[in-house]
Amino acid sequence: MDKMQLSPVRHVDRQKTERPRTKRVWKLKLSVTWQRMKKALKSTLKHRLHLHLASNLSKLSTLKLNHHDMAIIKPIKHVMKKKKTIRPTMPLAQLIQLPYTAADFIDHGHAMTPTKSPIENISTRWRELHGLHNWDGLIEPLHPWLRREVVKYGEFVQGTYDAFDFDPLSEFCGSCRYNRHKLFEELGLTKHGYKVTKYIYAMSHVDVPEWLERTYCTWSKDSNWMGYVAVSGDAETARIGRRDILVAWRGTVAPTEWYTDLKTRLQRLGKTNIKVQRGFLSIYSSKGDFSRYNKLSASEQVKEEIQKLVSFFRDRGEEVSLTICGHSLGGALALLNAYDAATYVPHLFINVISFGAPRVGNIHFKEKLKELGVKTLRVVVKQDIVPKLPGFILNTILNKFTAVTGRLKWIYRHVGTQLKLDVLMSPYLTRDPDYTGSHNLETYLHLLDGYISKTSKFRWNARRDVALVNKSTDMLIKELKIPEFWYQRPFKGLVLNQYGRWVKPGRPVEHIPSPRSIGSDHDPSL
Repeated sequence: MDKMQLSPVRHVDRQKTERPRTKRVWKLKLSVTWQRMKKALKSTLKHRLHLHLASNLSKLSTLKLNHHDMAIIKPIKHVMKKKKTIRPTMPLAQLIQLPYTAADFIDHGHAMTPTKSPIENISTRWRELHGLHNWDGLIEPLHPWLRREVVKYGEFVQGTYDAFDFDPLSEFCGSCRYNRHKLFEELGLTKHGYKVTKYIYAMSHVDVPEWLERTYCTWSKDSNWMGYVAVSGDAETARIGRRDILVAWRGTVAPTEWYTDLKTRLQRLGKTNIKVQRGFLSIYSSKGDFSRYNKLSASEQVKEEIQKLVSFFRDRGEEVSLTICGHSLGGALALLNAYDAATYVPHLFINVISFGAPRVGNIHFKEKLKELGVKTLRVVVKQDIVPKLPGFILNTILNKFTAVTGRLKWIYRHVGTQLKLDVLMSPYLTRDPDYTGSHNLETYLHLLDGYISKTSKFRWNARRDVALVNKSTDMLIKELKIPEFWYQRPFKGLVLNQYGRWVKPGRPVEHIPSPRSIGSDHDPSL
């Protein structure tokens, strides 16, 4: 009887002992399911979000940031750890942190990462940053102060492209879209603290390979806007340690135009052994009494302005420097400009910063610039063909035998210190060969902003806006979803008038080019 009473009890005990076993089974099932979910989530995210960028993530530098940067950009080191446990409560935005994805180019207002870096006071080291010791120890690795200064001057040159009227159907084709008093305001360059004092014009119908020729133009049949002269304001002068006179030269429209110049010869300067490329010299020095804008050559216009500015600020007891910069053809004109300025303004610190510039002269031209104390920093991209011109094949071969050919007067020589960049170092740029895009100045500035050294990865916390690369190229990877060649006027310049017709508007009177615009002013309130 007792056993019969115990039977239900034993039955109950057996049921109780089965419940923990059931819980363990369910826990095991949940654990296996969660592991599979994590594996699937990781695979999906890697396929959809990493895609091209993840494959290039190893190219990004993981340099330590200062406290200012840490407050803005979170480090991505945890992304690169392979055995990182992902908590279920972690937001998706924190699961994968890539430098830039398509979502980063959607306007999020004040929450977006600033594009400007802190700017230090360089007043005690400006000579060193501008080549006093030929940038020894500043390029490998690239000093952050030097990087910011070179990017600044590159943006001044980029402004000559952004403001240039390329439209062959425009009655003002070949001119600047804005007057000099509004140029920096229209281009967003007022942040650099300079003021334009003079525009530079060059003859277009000279002995050159159709670089500056155009049709359907009525404002001037013989001249093109080639750049400007500017000077630093008081605040910027205090930051950089001297009054800086800037000359920015515009380059060619497309690098394919350089191929037509392969047959152009060197031309002697006076009775010396110095020789320079004839086409560059003709653009720089041509003038005509019949011309409205080039009664003075480009060289004479710049000479007149530099002498006035140097005299004006030296009379005030200020230290003055001259920085000449240019891209492509503009880099070649910058060297000719520096050669001239060093002869007509004694004891002036002169620095040339060129981007994608070709060779200009022979060995004697190179030695004379060195003798005159001109400091030149050449920024080049490995995939860019223009710095290899003129003499793409012949000079490349002969320069390998410098001991034998070094003194030959007819061989082109590069001038100054080289800073070499590589398109393949950026995870944002396409790997497809694009020689036009590799020569584009915005590509240069993007690579420069991310450059640390030859052996380092791309600087992952580079601040310059990546979207700028596609202003006039198709160099960005498709995953970023940035339109190609996006920098253009709305509706290609047409507007809908009050009668419902699409018409080409006239330029505002203040922006119509005039020979009076080649004048200058020297206001002590600069």
